[in-house]
Amino acid sequence: MAVKSYGQYCALARALDVVGDRWSLLIVRELLDGPARYRRLLDGLPGIATNLLADRLRQLSDAGVIEHGGHAEYRLTPWGQELREPLYALARWAVPVVMRRPLGTDTFRSHWLAHPLAVIYAGCDPARRPMTVEIHVDGDIMTLQSANGYVELRSGKATKPEVVLAGPPDAILGLLAGQLDASTAKAAGLDITGRVHHLAELRPTTLLRAATSDMSTNEANGTSDVGRCTS
Repeated sequence: MAVKSYGQYCALARALDVVGDRWSLLIVRELLDGPARYRRLLDGLPGIATNLLADRLRQLSDAGVIEHGGHAEYRLTPWGQELREPLYALARWAVPVVMRRPLGTDTFRSHWLAHPLAVIYAGCDPARRPMTVEIHVDGDIMTLQSANGYVELRSGKATKPEVVLAGPPDAILGLLAGQLDASTAKAAGLDITGRVHHLAELRPTTLLRAATSDMSTNEANGTSDVGRCTS
């Protein structure tokens, strides 16, 4: 299958020549978590035909976005890994759509939760409260850890979680993003255990506090968050 070009000498058009075909960016999404075999990619892309996945993998490989390494695994090249920030910027832009359209009949994979949470809790915020949240979704258990101004998601149970959330992903995201209160999230099917009011102290960087508002506040106070977090 030949890759169609927009035929325009424009950086955006050239970028879309490489990753603009249907499924291409979702393949990149799957590989942001690390190398994956063909079967794992197929499971993470419900709805894609096997021959189409093979075609897209070949196209992305020919373009230098991915490579086929050892153990029959596909992985992003260093250039391909640079798509993380553009993809997260696109996800950040799509947050209103995500919040307006609940899960419904859409398919879901638990590992997809890592990407919107990375957008919701992007970067460093020294005012974030250190805490641990255990998340049960789609049959899997994950731990959301806040420490030193950063929030990370990892697989597995938490040792002593302050809050445990179990239920549909849209209710979990709505609550963590500050778009649903606890009672509304519970009505949407979310089971909540622990000090749910502490979740607000995770200070989501998207929705609850717009970046432009933060910048204006920092400029007015003559302060900046840069350099105040530890890695």
